[in-house]
Amino acid sequence: MSAKVQDGNEPYDEINVTPMLDLAYVLLVIFIIMTTASVQGIKVNLPKASNTPSLAKPTTKAITIREDGQVFLDTYPVTMAELEQKLTQFKAVTPEFPVVIKGDARVQYEKVIDVLDLCGRLDITQLGLVTQRLVK
Repeated sequence: MSAKVQDGNEPYDEINVTPMLDLAYVLLVIFIIMTTASVQGIKVNLPKASNTPSLAKPTTKAITIREDGQVFLDTYPVTMAELEQKLTQFKAVTPEFPVVIKGDARVQYEKVIDVLDLCGRLDITQLGLVTQRLVK
C-alpha cells in the first residue's frame, strides 16, 4: 500500500462546516435575544379616553422677551402694565403658579430685570430662567 501525497493542486473532498455552524448559532442567539427583548412587559387592555378636552389647563406661564424688547405672555404681546395685570389675575386664581422667563441673548439686560422685579413685587416664587445648553 502506498500513501497518497497531495501536492496542493487537488480539490478537497470535504467542506468544513464548523465555521458555518458557528455563524448559524450566533445568528440564532441574536434572533432569540432580539425577539424576547421587544416583548417585555405585560399586555393589558387599556381603557379608552373620552374625546372631551381636559378641564385642567397647564398653569405654567411663559414670559418671552424678544431682541427688540417686546414682551410676550405665552404667545400674546403685552406691555409691562398689561403683564402685571394678567399676572395678578393668574395669581388670584392660582396662588402658586410657575413662571418661566425666556429672554433673547441680545436683549437689553434691563428689560429682563424689569420682568424679574415685577414677578418679585407680585410674590411669584416659582420662577425659572430658560437657557440653552452650550454645545461644544
